[in-house]
Amino acid sequence: METVRWIITTAPEIFLLLAIAVGTILGRIKVRGFSIGTTACILIVAVLIGQLGSFTFPPILRAILFSLFVFTIGYRSGPEFFASLSVRTLAQVVLALVIGATGLMLVLMFAHAFKLDTGTAAGLTAGALTQSSVIGTASGALAQLGLSGDVLKQQEANIAAGYAVTYVLGYILTLLFVPFVAPRLMRIDLKAEAKKLEAELAGGAPAKTDNLSYRKFQARAYRISAAAGRTVEAIEAEIGSRTIVERIVRRGADIAPHRNTALENGDDIVLTGPTAAIVAAKPVIGEEIDADELLRSLPGNVIDVLVENRRLHGRSIKEVADIVGDSARGVFLRALTRMGREVPLGPETRVYLGDVMTLVGSTGNIARATAQVGHALNASDRTDIAFLAAGIAVGLLAGVASFKIGAVALTLGGGGGALIAGLVCGWLRSRKPTMGALPPAAQQTLSDIGLGGFIAAVGLGNGLAAWSAIQAHGLLLVGMGIVVTLIPMTVGTLVAYYLLRMNPVVTCGALAGAMTVDAAVTGACDVAESQTPVLGVAVPYAVGNVVLTVLGPIVVAATFEG
Repeated sequence: METVRWIITTAPEIFLLLAIAVGTILGRIKVRGFSIGTTACILIVAVLIGQLGSFTFPPILRAILFSLFVFTIGYRSGPEFFASLSVRTLAQVVLALVIGATGLMLVLMFAHAFKLDTGTAAGLTAGALTQSSVIGTASGALAQLGLSGDVLKQQEANIAAGYAVTYVLGYILTLLFVPFVAPRLMRIDLKAEAKKLEAELAGGAPAKTDNLSYRKFQARAYRISAAAGRTVEAIEAEIGSRTIVERIVRRGADIAPHRNTALENGDDIVLTGPTAAIVAAKPVIGEEIDADELLRSLPGNVIDVLVENRRLHGRSIKEVADIVGDSARGVFLRALTRMGREVPLGPETRVYLGDVMTLVGSTGNIARATAQVGHALNASDRTDIAFLAAGIAVGLLAGVASFKIGAVALTLGGGGGALIAGLVCGWLRSRKPTMGALPPAAQQTLSDIGLGGFIAAVGLGNGLAAWSAIQAHGLLLVGMGIVVTLIPMTVGTLVAYYLLRMNPVVTCGALAGAMTVDAAVTGACDVAESQTPVLGVAVPYAVGNVVLTVLGPIVVAATFEG
């Protein structure tokens, strides 16, 4: 035991990394498809390891770790957050605000009724509303109050205790509420409503669940005979399915395939588009030919493109095609991904900033379309470290500012400042794709390391006091946590469906987004036997991340008694 204490004193970072490693492994374990997640597991492991002795970490380490996490959250949500401030997505924004406001009122009511200290109230907020970043913003606000070291340490321990007791329960309740309780409150059959929505997205036609017409894209070569004398535009219109004449070779020379170009007998052409349409084109054009050289010189491509054009936000795919116009000629949408989940495709499917379009077509055509949509995601992109570091520095500087409400100094703290900086930097990146690169893989890494390290430091540093707080207030926190989790979602469901008239399937996805538990969408998709609930996640998730995070300093200001 003496050896362990010596290691704790001389190299506490070993236990910090150990807590991250063990907590992450435990968080991946699923029982009947359910897992409690890495964040809660890291905190629990850290609190248990914290019983071995007194861990001390420099405040600057926790500040940097939390800043990395919250800046990344802001960067990822920035384009969607600012774009959500529009009429097209107003209902989803209101839903996120309603859930946040209801949760805040309940926490303050409990804090007043049961005389909860500030740390416990903040921990209850973070856990029951399933937003880990509240721990950091509340801790930052407490640090601005000029408390003694012992008092501050106890308050931070109470935050950890409140979070540890209520987060797992809040997470589970959210996973169950979205697919099972919300549909009952709306008195709808989620599966039947999803089928209706799929039909609407398909413009009234039967829904194409696998989008085969998009996936079976290729190019083939033909020699003109039946189509001699007809224009490119006439041929493309007759074949349909957005098939285009990509190349014309006449007597060994390339001819520009303009729409008014007339085809001559013996011309060799290349058609690109869905396989079924191209194969059926033979009677219209002429014989298919084996022209490897002709096809080789027309490189095809499949590219993931991040949607960053603000004009496309909230528009249907049909409207997007009209806005992009001729730049979309010869380009096909194979998939639309939102927060890592594929969205059902149809003419009425809405597109939001931050979505990823998988485009198929020739290299030249895709490059032309990409310029109108956003920028291509490239695995070789490197993080712009200067942009990242400068952005966080400015955010931390903004977090130093404060103003007083009575005797309490209200401040965003470093975490809140980093969040705002992340939002702005993410928005700037969407407007100027050449600056501030932070690839998705790097975002996930920074987020995981930042949050995991911060939570581990909190758990280890306050393990003994947190365990005592859990023993003292555990059952009370459980009861309050259930209420603070369920009531906001209940109110949000009723407001969304009966007042805002949101589609019930979209409402289920929006609830998961507003609670920032995007995993709850999986359950809704399983019950609906459709991916349509994903349609409601993006905007409430972006708004929810911001709204719930800033509750930390608000709870501190409203509950602290000097």
